Amino acid sequence: MLTIQAEKYLEHLKIEKSASKLTISGYKTDLKQFFEFLADKKSIKINQLLADMITHQLVREYLALLLGAGYKRSSIARKLASLRSFVKYLCREGILSANPIAAVSTPKQDKRLPKFFYPDEIQMLLEAPDNSYLGIRDKAILETLYATGIRVSELVSIDLRDIEIEEEIIKVCGKGSKERIVFIGRMAKSSLQDYLKKSRPFLIKQDKEHNNALFLNKNGTRLSDRSIRNILNKHVNTAALTQSFSPHAIRHSFATHLLNNGADLRVVQELLGHVKLSTTQVYTHLTKENIKTIHTNTHPRR
Repeated sequence: MLTIQAEKYLEHLKIEKSASKLTISGYKTDLKQFFEFLADKKSIKINQLLADMITHQLVREYLALLLGAGYKRSSIARKLASLRSFVKYLCREGILSANPIAAVSTPKQDKRLPKFFYPDEIQMLLEAPDNSYLGIRDKAILETLYATGIRVSELVSIDLRDIEIEEEIIKVCGKGSKERIVFIGRMAKSSLQDYLKKSRPFLIKQDKEHNNALFLNKNGTRLSDRSIRNILNKHVNTAALTQSFSPHAIRHSFATHLLNNGADLRVVQELLGHVKLSTTQVYTHLTKENIKTIHTNTHPRR
C-alpha cells in the first residue's frame, strides 16, 4: 500500500537522511495532499492506493489543479519536489520499475526579490525594545539575528553551550543537521551579555528540559519560530515601520548589507549556510542600486 511505503519513506528521511522535524512534517503534508487527490481520482480510499497508480498524466493534472486553486508557483514546486523524492525512493526500493514522473517539469518560478530592511529601518527596529526583562531579551534576539544572518529555526535551537560570548562566535545547526560557526559583533555581544545577566535569570524555571535553551519565553521554555515572528511584529509596530516583515527579512538584510559594503559572495554563502552559490546570488540583485550609485558618484565621466 502506498501509505505504508510513505511511512517507511518518512522514517528513511529521519534515520538515514537526518532530516529535520520541520522537513519531515512538510513532506508528510505534501504527500497526504497528493494521496487525497489520487484517491479521489481512483474513487477509492487512501489506504487502498498502490504505487503504480502514480502516473505522469495524473501528476500533471494535480499540478494544474493546485495552480487553479491559487497556490503560488513556489509552493507547487515544493510539493512536486516532495513527490519526486518519494517516487525516487520507491524506484530505489524496487517498488516501481521505472520513474513515472521523471519527465514532469517544475513550474516556471516567478522572479521575486527577497524583502529586506534598509539600514535605517534596521537601526529603528533594533532600538525599539524597551528595558524590561522581555525587552532586553527581544533586543538580544534581534541583534543576534542581524549580526549572524541565521535562520529563525537555527536561533531557537541555540543552547547555552553553543555560544562563546568572549570569542564572539555561535555554533548553529542548519538544514540537514549541518553545523557551522557564525560571528557576533560588539553590539550583539553586548545585548547578549545584558540578556544573560539581567533578563534570563527572571525567565528560567526549574525545568531541566529547557534549562539549556539560550532564548526562553515568559514561561521559562524554549521560544518557538512563531514566538519570534510575534516579537518581530511587535517591534516593527513600535518602530512605526510601514511594511510588514517576516523574521527571514532580517536574514535577507544581513546578506544584502554585507554585499553592499563589499563582502565577497562566497563568504556570505558560507555565513548563510547555503550549499549552492546560486542560492546566495539572488542577493546580488539587491545590491545593483547601490553599485549604480557608487558608479554615478565616482566615475569621472559622470
